[in-house]
Amino acid sequence: MKVPTFRVDASWPRPLPNHWLVGAVVGVAVDARDHVWIVHRPSTLQPNETRSIWRAAPPVLEFDQAGNLVSSWGGPGPGYEWPQLEHGIYVDAHDNIWLGAGGDHDAHILKFTRQGRFLLQIGRQGRGSGSNDTQNLGAPAHMVVDETANELYVADGYVNHRLIVFDATTGQYKRHWGAYGKRPDDTYFERAGERLPGPFSGAVQHENRPSQYDPNGPPPPQFRIVHAVRISNDGLVYVCDRTNDRIQVFGKDGTFLQEAFVAKETFGSGSVWDLGFSTDPDQTFAIVIDGTNQQVYVLRRRTLEVVSTFGGAGHWAGQFYGAHNLGIDSKGNLFITETYEGKRVQKFAVIGDSSAP
Repeated sequence: MKVPTFRVDASWPRPLPNHWLVGAVVGVAVDARDHVWIVHRPSTLQPNETRSIWRAAPPVLEFDQAGNLVSSWGGPGPGYEWPQLEHGIYVDAHDNIWLGAGGDHDAHILKFTRQGRFLLQIGRQGRGSGSNDTQNLGAPAHMVVDETANELYVADGYVNHRLIVFDATTGQYKRHWGAYGKRPDDTYFERAGERLPGPFSGAVQHENRPSQYDPNGPPPPQFRIVHAVRISNDGLVYVCDRTNDRIQVFGKDGTFLQEAFVAKETFGSGSVWDLGFSTDPDQTFAIVIDGTNQQVYVLRRRTLEVVSTFGGAGHWAGQFYGAHNLGIDSKGNLFITETYEGKRVQKFAVIGDSSAP
């Protein structure tokens, strides 16, 4: 087996039209056409960025494979509650666009057509009541649809500490679970005297200890920030427990199967932000991004052993400042967004062979 390697494509994407700029880019997804979708936070652009003729682009942007802007839409509208803070995007097999919501009062996700027509809202802003609420969410960060079962899996999130599943058509609640497949317990954090960092407010985040996470202690019994969820071809559910520096793997019914820590000594914003899979039929490798240490890790998916690393901190091509989300096209190319003051999406063309013999 050859471990895939990547080279940054500094020419992708092309400059935006209309003197548009993007703020913190907090979601990326690749559709069946290999078009790349991002969601960004216009509110994070600073006054010295939007002076003169420059202004924020719409929150949702679609690019073709060459990096040309194809479509743009998003923002408040009739019939739905636009997020306080945009977070996460997913394109399902029917070309529906799902958007997360990362503000501290955001308790919902949204579903649109690819043209931006509103279809569905799950949860209501300001109504979340904790990690066992079956009607509302808690700053949901990311989502994925299991097409075989027509179920939506939500990484929920910054306020809540769980994975929750809904019917992808009706939004009806199906099931939820916390770390190790158990019922989540929000009082764990209160009893520990712990206060987690809230959703990003635009202020600089210092990478110190935001909690009582102890890399030398027993594995934490609860999720902290559930930042991403992915489903592999063989039906395993992978959850990024970001500020616990770990991946947990489940069956679709919530049965706990496996966990692994990545860069376990990482405090602050944590090390496991998002993951994706190589494009060979067995999905031999998992690719994990780390927006604190500004690294990309290549893992063997079965064992979750790190076999390769690339990246580094900075603003040059191929470096990161807040590597946040990951998309992979049909060829195995990576698209990595940056939050905070990174404010971009970069393409990393695959130059290795990710297929297994």
